[in-house]
Amino acid sequence: MNPGNDAPAIRFEAGRWIMPGLATAHSHAFQRALRGRTQRRATRAGTFRGWRDEMYRLVEGLGLDDLYAISRFAYTELAMSGVTAVGEFHYVHHGPGGRPYADRTELADAVVRAARDAGIRICLIRTAYLRAGFGQSAVPAQERFIDPSIDQVLQDLNDLRSRYADDPHVTVAAAAHSVRAVPISGIRTLAAYADEHNLPFHMHVSEQRGELEECRAEHGTTPVALLSSEGVLSPRFVAVHATHLEDAEVSALGENHAFVCICRTTERDLGDGLPPTSGLLDAGARLCVGVDSHACENAFEEIRAVELDERSRREVRHAAAEAPVLLDAATTQGYTACGLEAQWQEDQIHLDGNDPSIAAIDPNCAPDAILFGATPRAVKTVVVAGKQIIAEGRHAQYDETLELYRKSLRKLELM
Repeated sequence: MNPGNDAPAIRFEAGRWIMPGLATAHSHAFQRALRGRTQRRATRAGTFRGWRDEMYRLVEGLGLDDLYAISRFAYTELAMSGVTAVGEFHYVHHGPGGRPYADRTELADAVVRAARDAGIRICLIRTAYLRAGFGQSAVPAQERFIDPSIDQVLQDLNDLRSRYADDPHVTVAAAAHSVRAVPISGIRTLAAYADEHNLPFHMHVSEQRGELEECRAEHGTTPVALLSSEGVLSPRFVAVHATHLEDAEVSALGENHAFVCICRTTERDLGDGLPPTSGLLDAGARLCVGVDSHACENAFEEIRAVELDERSRREVRHAAAEAPVLLDAATTQGYTACGLEAQWQEDQIHLDGNDPSIAAIDPNCAPDAILFGATPRAVKTVVVAGKQIIAEGRHAQYDETLELYRKSLRKLELM
């Protein structure tokens, strides 16, 4: 992947480095409440499935106000890290027991409101989740995810697209949660809908080896191979994680110029494995990054980990992506994967040139020095659509947002 003629630039003015706003194309904002509570071996989250059980426990008690409060805090923290656009992979749709709200999209609207109140742009990725898995019964928490039919998903997509059609801060995209959670017939239907309406189409693919085993049991092949054979892959397709791929699957993603959204801080936390980043880039896939479970809110770490973890996988010094490619992935490509390609040049962040992480850097090496060295502490100003949302490193509503977050954690018995 080579950045195009409109590749973003970094410049120095009045003691600050100015660069485009960053996009995180894959987020589950409600999972921010799990940070620091599921990392230790002593918890019940010692495996991926154990972590998922803890996530399900959180979902069972999650109220409308809780989802808003946790999401608003997560997005505010993202903004303070330099993120100006987020793709929210939204699949908590219903009330306890799977009972739909009177307004079926009430929880989706709460997430959008949280992003707007934090001041960042959002792509609401309305995610289909139709079953617990092939031949599996749903646990109680999953009932809040599951829709009775693909038609209900399409109706929600239509309603959300209509509601936010004129809002430059909000886009809507389609998603199937995974091959596990959506039958292939539903995936085909959603892909056709995305194609018809020119929407991004996101999916978790090949994150864990267990997912591959389940896909082979149902379909006789692996997830990306299945999607390729069904004609689902396209330049609008966003493969989230893509950790465990066969060579032919890497080629298929590249030949279709699909996006691969790498979420290294979460993939590290969950022990997912290492994606074949070099091969994906060489094949022609486009990269973007995502915060995913909000295990770590350091937008710069999310970017540089794409290259640094590939160095560890390949045991070489320079492995996949130079700084311009990483910057393109974190800005232009991330915005495009969120259907916000028309807006990416309107948003920017200012970094303190005297911050210890980037102090006295060589201007000729600025992209490398910033992407491989900066921390959120260096972020002083964040501007979205001409409006300053972060000043001197702090969000104007941070104290209020933090108190709402703490209130929800107390209610959920998490503090």
